[in-house]
Amino acid sequence: MCHKVPTVSPAFSGYTFSGVLRPAPVTPKKIVPPHIPRPDYADHSLGHSKGEESSKTSNASIPIYSAKQIEGIRKACKVGREVLNEAGKAIKVGATADEIDRVVHEACIERGAYPSPLNYYGFPKSVCTSVNEVICHGIPDLRELVEGDICNIDVTTYVDGFHGDLNETFFVGNVDKESKKLVKTAFACLQAAVQLVKPGTMYRDIGAAVGKVARDNNCQVVRTYCGHGIGELFHTTPNIPHYPKNKAKGIMKAGNVFTIEPMINMGHWQDRTWPDNWTAVTVDGKRSAQFEHTILVTEDGYELLTARENEPVMKWSEELLQRG
Repeated sequence: MCHKVPTVSPAFSGYTFSGVLRPAPVTPKKIVPPHIPRPDYADHSLGHSKGEESSKTSNASIPIYSAKQIEGIRKACKVGREVLNEAGKAIKVGATADEIDRVVHEACIERGAYPSPLNYYGFPKSVCTSVNEVICHGIPDLRELVEGDICNIDVTTYVDGFHGDLNETFFVGNVDKESKKLVKTAFACLQAAVQLVKPGTMYRDIGAAVGKVARDNNCQVVRTYCGHGIGELFHTTPNIPHYPKNKAKGIMKAGNVFTIEPMINMGHWQDRTWPDNWTAVTVDGKRSAQFEHTILVTEDGYELLTARENEPVMKWSEELLQRG
């Protein structure tokens, strides 16, 4: 039997890139065994989610989840954290994002989880891997990671009817000081935002906190992509912009669950999308970094549902993000 050799999409022919990163061949999408519960878009020919589309057209209010639903989301988030930890171990000089995708896919299957990105509006892989100037939604391919790269891994897992979403940015080998500062700034931006989470906080106030930290570190906040509600749907209300003077609606209430995931650029905040219709990159080719948690609003504050083990409050550790 002949196997088709993966190639780079012809859509890139003649494309002018903003930075030095180039796409590499992408291998075929992986299969999820039929016994694993799957979201409504998993088997749709275009990956459309009827649940999400219905929620948008009905102007649904921000969900307040029951104790039973919260337990389901908490379980999905715990699995997501385990999967991200496994993916992080795969990062090293010479590893490919395709290999990281394999690790994520297999870790999900082992835990009875569906990798939420797979076939979501046609996304071809089980995880998003965003390297250097890629802001988000990078498609894992056969490019090898090189010394000095930064690599974000964005994991979402669907477990027994609920999603859990998180990401972290890792250092590949010896990374320059500017990139280390960028990654630490992205972490601090999320940290500042999370500290505001409690009943009564306006969702629009998240952007001011993120914007100040970014501005104080000579960075800028991406405006195109936002945090979002999550639970039985991958994306739902509320919509949470990460930049100041936004017009986000709503006030936090106990039982709300959502992600905060500011994308922080070393240069301009503007983005552009590669011809694969997914990969978002900086317009100037400078680097971007990101961290994300799924968060529950409690009666007196918050719970990081995707927290690292024994880390209920975010703590910066360069060592935990360093890879060979």
